[in-house]
Amino acid sequence: MVTRNPVAQAGEPAGATPGGVTERTRPGTGARLAGFVERSWRPVAVLVALFAAWWAVTAAGLIEPYLVASPGQTLEVILDKPDYFLHSTWITALETLLGFAIAVGVGVLAAVVMVASPTAEKSLYPLMLFAQVIPKIAIAPLFVVWLGFGLEPKIVVAVLMAFFPVVISMVTGLKSVDPEMLQLSATMGAKWHQTFWKIRFPASLPHLFAGLKVAVTMAVTGAVVGEYVGANEGLGYVIQQATGNLDTPTLFAGLVIISLLGVLLFVVVEWLEALVLPWHASRRTDNVTTTL
Repeated sequence: MVTRNPVAQAGEPAGATPGGVTERTRPGTGARLAGFVERSWRPVAVLVALFAAWWAVTAAGLIEPYLVASPGQTLEVILDKPDYFLHSTWITALETLLGFAIAVGVGVLAAVVMVASPTAEKSLYPLMLFAQVIPKIAIAPLFVVWLGFGLEPKIVVAVLMAFFPVVISMVTGLKSVDPEMLQLSATMGAKWHQTFWKIRFPASLPHLFAGLKVAVTMAVTGAVVGEYVGANEGLGYVIQQATGNLDTPTLFAGLVIISLLGVLLFVVVEWLEALVLPWHASRRTDNVTTTL
């Protein structure tokens, strides 16, 4: 049975090992709550300041109401038509999630193929880059003509917007594995799929989640662009109708809800990252220190 010396060496911090490395302990509920507050108060303060400035500018009459709606007018519009905005938000969220899911599945598969086959990478990468640089708002009307006014064209635009970040981040992650690890697995006789699942894929997850956080916000933009071009429901349709009717409060209401939807989906992906990658350095709130 191994016992720990209760008396710490002179000059060493509490919880330090004889080698001088501070032990990492699992934070309690209070510590996690304090960490959440510490991470959150700055962006919350910025948002409060922005809303205060928005309210002050509109209340002082520095900008005409038909140009910039006040926070009160925006909130009043949302409260007057809650079912309308709730249904529009649901449609846009559905298009976003479906497009994002398809982009993740196809993007990860394409990245694996490109890493496994240099020929496939040289063949597919220029095409992906070509598709990425094409303005989506320019080709969105084509999808409406081909697929109609349903969910399909909006999902396609969301996929195109979210696809490239997923592919690039996954390819980067799969290629960032330490070559010595790959040599060691090859020396031990590991097959390609074994090396992929045990070494390459876990090592690529931090890069993948970085791309997913970008992709999910791009998927929201893609869904809204598709709705703006041709739709009869969704937040993009709300903005289009409000613009045509010069209904500034409804326009601002749609923009605020779109922003909140994007932030919410970003936070969900970040929460999944913390759940899947608690061991990664980017998720740690404390650092290993040494007294040496």
